[in-house]
Amino acid sequence: MSATGTVAPATSAPDGTVPGEGPLERTLARFPLLRHAGLLVAVALSAILDTVRLSQNGYANIFYSAGDRSMLTSLHNFFFVSFDPGGLVTVDKPPLALWLQAGSAKLFGFTPLALLLPEAIIGVLAVAALYLIIARRFGAGAAFAGAVTMAVFPSFVAVSRENGVDPLLILLLVLACGAGLRACEDGRWRWLLASATLVGLAFNTKTLAALLAVPGIAVGYAVCAPGSIPRRALQLLVAGAVMVAVSFSWIAVVEATPASKRPFVGSSTNNTELGLTFEYNGTGRVGGQTGGPHTTVSRAGARVSSKQALKSPPGTVPPPAPTASLPGAPPVPARATVREAAERTRYPIPFGAPPGPLRLIRSGLGDQAAWLLPFALFGLLGIALMLLAERQSAPDVRGERPLRRDPRLASAIVFGGWLLVEALVLSTSKGIVHPYYVSALAPATGAMVGAGAASFVALARGPRRAWAIALVVLALLASVAVQLVLMHRSHYMVWFAPLLLGGAAVAGALFVLRRRLAVAAIAVMLALLWIVPTGYSASTWLAPVEGTFPAAGPRQAAGSANGYGVSDRDLGIYRALAAFTSAHRPGSRWELLTVAADTAAPLTLLGLKTGALGGYSGTDPALDGPGLARYVARGEARWVLLGGEYSLRGGNLATRAVLRACRQLDPSQWRSPVLYPFGLTLFDCAGRARRLAAS
Repeated sequence: MSATGTVAPATSAPDGTVPGEGPLERTLARFPLLRHAGLLVAVALSAILDTVRLSQNGYANIFYSAGDRSMLTSLHNFFFVSFDPGGLVTVDKPPLALWLQAGSAKLFGFTPLALLLPEAIIGVLAVAALYLIIARRFGAGAAFAGAVTMAVFPSFVAVSRENGVDPLLILLLVLACGAGLRACEDGRWRWLLASATLVGLAFNTKTLAALLAVPGIAVGYAVCAPGSIPRRALQLLVAGAVMVAVSFSWIAVVEATPASKRPFVGSSTNNTELGLTFEYNGTGRVGGQTGGPHTTVSRAGARVSSKQALKSPPGTVPPPAPTASLPGAPPVPARATVREAAERTRYPIPFGAPPGPLRLIRSGLGDQAAWLLPFALFGLLGIALMLLAERQSAPDVRGERPLRRDPRLASAIVFGGWLLVEALVLSTSKGIVHPYYVSALAPATGAMVGAGAASFVALARGPRRAWAIALVVLALLASVAVQLVLMHRSHYMVWFAPLLLGGAAVAGALFVLRRRLAVAAIAVMLALLWIVPTGYSASTWLAPVEGTFPAAGPRQAAGSANGYGVSDRDLGIYRALAAFTSAHRPGSRWELLTVAADTAAPLTLLGLKTGALGGYSGTDPALDGPGLARYVARGEARWVLLGGEYSLRGGNLATRAVLRACRQLDPSQWRSPVLYPFGLTLFDCAGRARRLAAS
C-alpha cells in the first residue's frame, strides 16, 4: 500500500513507479490534500443536486410521510411501522428507513424537511463512500470519475430528493461492498461479518432488493481472499448465517407477535411479513403480480356508481369550511415559484418498458439510468484486459503475487457483479418495476466508469495500447449513441448534440494519436458525457417531485405545489371532509376510514386520525364486515369514505359491508366544495354495527 492510502497494482517498475502513472499522478501523490480535492468537488456537486429547492417537495411520498406521522403516536406503531395512528395496517416495507425518518421528525418536529433532508444527506454520504472505496484501489482520479458519475445519476438524484427508502438501501450496500473488499484483501473475519451485517440492515430497508449485491461480494471473496479454499468456504457460510440472522431479526419478532396484537401486514395476502417479503416484494416483482403492468381489473365493492350517487341540485352546496377549523393541522407549505415546462406530462410513468435486453435504455428507464451505462460496461471489460496485459508483460510476477490477490480484480468482481446482477434483474422482471428502481444501478455504474477510465489509461500507456484504443473507441461510440437517443427521445438539450459529437471526436482522436494525452482525453470524454445527465438531474429543481414515482427530467410528471401530494381542488375536498368528520362525533380510534392509503394520507397529514381499510392498494384483507362492526359498536370508528385512489380495484369485505349497511351522505351535508367530488362518498356507520356484522 502506498503512502497515500491506495493499494498498489500488482506490478511496478524498477524505479518504484506504477505502470500508467504520469507526472500528474506523481505530483498529486506528494500533496495528499490536493490529491483528494476531487472528493470535495464530488460531494459538493451531490449536495447541490440533492438539496437545491428541496423544501418545494413538501411531504413528497405522502404514503411514507403519513406513516411517519402515525409512527410518532406510539412506540407500538413505531416498531410495527403502522401506516395509520389506529394501528390497522402497516406500510409495505421493512422499518429501517422509516425509523430514521420518524426519528428525525421526533427530534426536529414533524415538517417536510425533517423527512426529506435525512434522505438527501444519505445520498451525499453514499457518493463520498464510493469515492473512498475506489480511491483506495484505483487512485484519486478514478474515484473522482466514479463519484461524479454517481452524483449526477438522474434516478439517484430523484430518489435522494424525496422520502423513499432507496437512498438508505444504496448507502448500506455501498458500505457492504467496501467492507467486502477489505475482507477480500486481508481475509479478516471482522470485515466479512461487517459486510454481512450491512447487507442484513439493507434487507431491513428494502428486503430482497438488498440481495442483488450479494453475488458480487460472495464471488469476490471466494476468488480473491487469502487462505485455503475450506477456510474461505467456512467464512462465507458463517457470514451468510450472520446476514440471514440480521435480515430476519425484525421479521421474526413480527411473526412471533399474535395477529390481534399488531397491525395487518400491508400488501400481503396472509398477514405475514414472510409473505410480503417473498411474494409481493419478492417473486411477484420478477414473475409478475397483480398491480403490475396490464394486471389491474376494475371491480365493484369500494365505490358508489355514478347512477347510485346522490347529486345535489345546482346552487345548493355551501362554501367550503374554513381551513383553520381542524385543530392541530400543520400549515400548508408556501407555494414554490415553479418554472414548469409547458410539455410536462400530466401523469407519471409507473412502469418501465416490457422486459428485454434493451429495457434499461428504452422509455421509462433509459433517461433515468442509461446515460453512462455503456461506458461502465466497457470499463468492466477494460479492467479485465488491463490485469491480463500486466500479467503478460511481467509473467514472473505470478510467483510473487497471484492475480486473484489483486485488489483491483476484487473490485471488478464486487462492483461489476452488482452491476450485472442488478441490470439482469431489472431487465427481465415481469412484475412491478417502477422507473426509480434503477437508482440502485448508480453506485456500480459509477465504480465501473471510474475504474474503467483508469484501466483505459493504464492500457494506453502499456504495451497493449491497441486494446485500449479499441475499448475506448467502442465505449465512446456506444455512450454517445445512447445519449443522442435519450436526448432526442426526451426532447432535452438536443442543441448539445453537435457539441457532443464534435467533442467526442476530438477526445477520441487525442487518445488514439497521443499516448501522453491519454488522461486528458479520457477527462474530456467524461466531462462531455456528464453534461447532459447533470442538466437532466438538475431539472428536479424545476417542480415539486412526484412522490410516488420520483423521476428526473423536465417533462416528467410533477407533484403538487401545496406539499400534500394532491391538487388544490382535492385538498379543498379533504379539508372539508376533515372539518366535518372531526366536528361530528367521530370514532375515538379513527376519525375517518378510507378505502386505500393514498386517499387517507393527505387527511393524516392534515392532522386527522385516518386509516385505510384496504391498505395501500385498497384490496388488503385487513378487515371484514364483522371486524368493522366491532369497532363501530365500541365507538372507535364511525365515518367511512368510499371511492378515491384504487377504489376501482374493488376494495375488501369491509368496504362492501359499508355499501350495504351504512348511511350515505349527500356531499352538501359535509360541505363539499364541488357537487360530485370525483366519486368520493361519505358514509355514516353509527348505529349500523348489526347490519355491518350481518353483511
